[in-house]
Amino acid sequence: MAPRANWKGFLRLSLVTCPVALYPATSESEKVSFNQLNRKTGHRIKYAKVDADTGEEVDNEDIVKGYKIDTDTFIEVTKEELENVALESTRTIEIDEFVDRSEIDPRYLIRPYYLVPDGKVGHDAFAVVRETIREMNKVAIGRVVLTNREHIIALEPMDKGLMGTLLRYPYEVRSADEYFDDIQDVKVTKDMLDLARHIVNQKAGHFEPDKFEDQYETALLDLINQKRAGKPITAKARPRGENVVDLMDALRKSIGGGAAAATEALKKPAKKARKAAAGQKEMLMPIAGKKPAKEAAAKKPAAKPQRKSA
Repeated sequence: MAPRANWKGFLRLSLVTCPVALYPATSESEKVSFNQLNRKTGHRIKYAKVDADTGEEVDNEDIVKGYKIDTDTFIEVTKEELENVALESTRTIEIDEFVDRSEIDPRYLIRPYYLVPDGKVGHDAFAVVRETIREMNKVAIGRVVLTNREHIIALEPMDKGLMGTLLRYPYEVRSADEYFDDIQDVKVTKDMLDLARHIVNQKAGHFEPDKFEDQYETALLDLINQKRAGKPITAKARPRGENVVDLMDALRKSIGGGAAAATEALKKPAKKARKAAAGQKEMLMPIAGKKPAKEAAAKKPAAKPQRKSA
């Protein structure tokens, strides 16, 4: 079943307009999630919306939004009043400007979306906007209203569509000064940098998300599998961070081979390490659905594992 669009409206570049739909580019629905239970009965916990003063449950139709002025004073705002806040971006993504991708501070990035033509019409206009952005090697900046709030959105070509990334406003980004001001100015020696560079070269690779394994998710599934099978649960030893007393010695040990290897590393750059194949280990429950690494590696391209409900 195709995902539902989070937003539908129009994309406009000056006088060029086309109907578009916005879809979330990421999902966390396959992550392990838990319900809250009553330890005594095993029943699920249900949350009720109650009046803070009377303790009585309140029906949804009697609930309105309120802006807090002080402890006991609120300004009530109805759904109709919010809908009457006339923003053109409620139905239209107007492209305001074009910027270089390198100019967008990563701290402003929130989450990505896919923007596609909506319906059979407008594909030509959509292609004109997409290819113009691609040809100019720019990122288009516009505005869109999602969940009753206006967001800045950065649009850039991705294959036949556009990827839109929501951006934060300046007031949402904290200054780094209050965090970084107390960091001491440390003089790093050339030998330390050379050894550290050697370690980086040993671990150098390419960004391949398929290699990533969510180890915590795997551990959660193992825990559930063991409990379902009635096996005893044993606590695993927690890794302990060692206090580094001699930084130079720690760098040498990180390379391996002791002082001789470290000396050799300072003379010549290290060869890149071979890329290791990674894969999720096999689960016992159908909710996991992961295949062994060897079996997954034998198929090209590797099929994305399917998670099934228990």
